[in-house]
Formats: sequence, structure tokens, C-alpha cells
Amino acid sequence: MSEPLSPATGMAVLHLFCHPAFDFDGEGVVAAVKHSQATGVQVVSVSMLGHKCDLAFMAIASDLRDLRKFQSALQQSGVIVADSYVSLTEVSEYAAHVPQEMLNARLYPQLPPPGKLAWCFYPMSKKRDPESNWFTLPFDKRSELMMEHGQSGRKFAGRITQLVTGSAGVDDYEWGVTLFAVHPDDLKDVVYTMRFDEASAKYADFGTFYVGMVTPIEELVQSL
Repeated sequence: MSEPLSPATGMAVLHLFCHPAFDFDGEGVVAAVKHSQATGVQVVSVSMLGHKCDLAFMAIASDLRDLRKFQSALQQSGVIVADSYVSLTEVSEYAAHVPQEMLNARLYPQLPPPGKLAWCFYPMSKKRDPESNWFTLPFDKRSELMMEHGQSGRKFAGRITQLVTGSAGVDDYEWGVTLFAVHPDDLKDVVYTMRFDEASAKYADFGTFYVGMVTPIEELVQSL
């Protein structure tokens, strides 16, 4: 058996965006989710809207090999992975004064949050353009801009639960952003509002957005 492979701090996160194949086995998919959950993997199943995918899974585990086993079990059950994203939970370098309880919630989240069934994922990076290079700004300036950005986000307390995971060196963008919301328009409102912050308006690049509804796995496979 291969040795476990885990982050020194935090957990590994896998987003899978999928379609059912012609040999889709709903019972097999349910079994794959239940088995992974029984071994300690957190799995969020999402019924997706639009043409990009039909179902999505967000899985969080300490051991990357457990995430690989989960992905393999889904594929063996007739699930086609159309897109994916790999990231790690992290604490921002700008969060030095955040209480330990909040830091632990970022490193070791418990998902999904109750009462927030509207779901969205998108990747993002900071720009390196000659006129807008985030990485040439002094730390104090970056910290100031991120503090402003965080204040905008806190206006949505109770409406939005956000998990920002790091993916520099792990996937194509530098962060993955997962949002859980009470209402679907909460997703629109928070992203729109925070884009006016300088940290986002001047320095952010966004990838593809995926949106759906957190759904029990048994209900999800029956709907396909």
C-alpha cells in the first residue's frame, strides 16, 4: 500500500464537474459517495445548471490518495469528469490577527454549511500585468487592499459562507473560491459587490464560474 500523502497543514480539496455516461450507475455513485464519507472524506454533491456539467462534487480529505480513490470510484460508475480543480485549504498571509477559531475554520472546514444550498465555484489569480502587478506591491499595500476586500465580504455574513483554497503550483489559477449561499441572488450580489474593491477591480483575473444547488446524492442521481 502506498503511504498517505497529506498537507503539512490543512486539507486537500478536489472539485469535480461531471456528466453521466451512457453506462451511468446511480447506485454505484451513491455507494462511492457513502463509502468515501465513511472513511472521513467530506463530500458535497451538487446538482448543476447550464451546459458545462450536470453534477459536481466537492471533496475534502487529509490524504490526497483518498480523493483519488473517490474520483476513481465515480468514474467506474459511469461518471465523466469534464473539468476539475485541485487546491489546498490555507490561511491567508494577510490574516495574522484573525482569531484562531476562524483560522481553524479555514484550514479544517465542515461542509456543507446548514441552510445554504445555492452553490458556486470559480478560480482566480492576481494579475502580473506591467500596469497592474499585484506581486510587485509592498506587503503593507497588499494587506491594506485585502482588508478592504474582506470588509466588503463581511457585509454578507449570514447570507454567504466562503471557502478560499490555495492552488498556486497545484492547478492553473492561484486560488479556488467556493461559495455557499442562502439564495441564488446572494451569489450574484456578493461577487458583484466585491468586484468594486481595488484588490479585485484592478488586480484580479477570474476563471470559469460553475453554479448549482447542494443536493443529497440519492436525489441527485435520480434526477439525471
